Amino acid sequence: MTTLVHKQAATGALTGLALGDALGFPTEFNDVPSILAKCGPWRQMRLPAPAIVTDDTQMTLALGRGIRTAMDRGVLGPQGMSEAVRQEFIAWNRSPENNRAPGNTCLRACALLEQDRPWQDASQIESKGCGANMRVAPLGLVPGLSDEQRAGAAQLQSALTHGHPTALAASDLTAHAVRLLAQGAEPTGLIGLLRSYALENRGRYHERWLGDLWRRAGDPSPERFIARGWDECLEVLERLRHAVRTVSPETDPCLATGEGWIAEEALATGLLCFLLFVDEPVTALRRAACTAGDSDSIACLTGAFAGAYLGAEAWPTEWADRVEYRSDLLTLGALWDA
Repeated sequence: MTTLVHKQAATGALTGLALGDALGFPTEFNDVPSILAKCGPWRQMRLPAPAIVTDDTQMTLALGRGIRTAMDRGVLGPQGMSEAVRQEFIAWNRSPENNRAPGNTCLRACALLEQDRPWQDASQIESKGCGANMRVAPLGLVPGLSDEQRAGAAQLQSALTHGHPTALAASDLTAHAVRLLAQGAEPTGLIGLLRSYALENRGRYHERWLGDLWRRAGDPSPERFIARGWDECLEVLERLRHAVRTVSPETDPCLATGEGWIAEEALATGLLCFLLFVDEPVTALRRAACTAGDSDSIACLTGAFAGAYLGAEAWPTEWADRVEYRSDLLTLGALWDA
């Protein structure tokens, strides 16, 4: 098993996430024929110059900084993390650089987070958009967390904006996938490991981290609330399992696992692109960016999975050196790789 330190899994995952984001930014909202007309054959797609990223990378960095601040102050727990990440999300929302077509759910929730009320009042309980898990990779990369901390924190960071149980479960599952790959889990067994994790956690509501969030959804119990989310993730994992065996790499992955606008589909389609090209990370990014769906979010998740598995050397230096926010990505990556 490759160690986190030697392959620099955190640096690889964060770099891959940003590269996928930059590659998919110009193709988001386009269908595949339009992308091919604009970019040429998908296997030859070039990283744009300059390699500008979207809110996906910006919010990943905001989450990463919030986690770092919370852990600098002590053991990572719900109160310290929610306050630190809340402040980072507010700062992102106010930033003049927040001009990359961010999702409405994030904008609404971040505006509400500024009010002097519990964060649960800001959570958009009906939203399961991919904004929940496009940014969660840091929680699969931070060393030294218990399983309970990692799962609770992954769900909490989602709930600050996207409170739907599927958004929570998909974020938890995405962070778990990143962690498994960083630790050297074999990609051929990944879907089975994720399915087992979903089944184990199906009835577990992280009350310490989420408080009374569930009451806002109208479910009869916290267990029934969170089970809804895990059930939707289990369903999409089944679609993914079938797709990995049957899909041609030349067809749009969104046709098999969804367009990625919602959290569980972003996870599944990002994983599908990675699993189709495990040893060709740049090809995986190009496939993810040439999709009819939420191309930048799909590609950023693909890049996080590939970079966590293969490490920092997965990415061509000529690409990695050009991506926006490179120094911020390297700072967090070096911290967690150490």
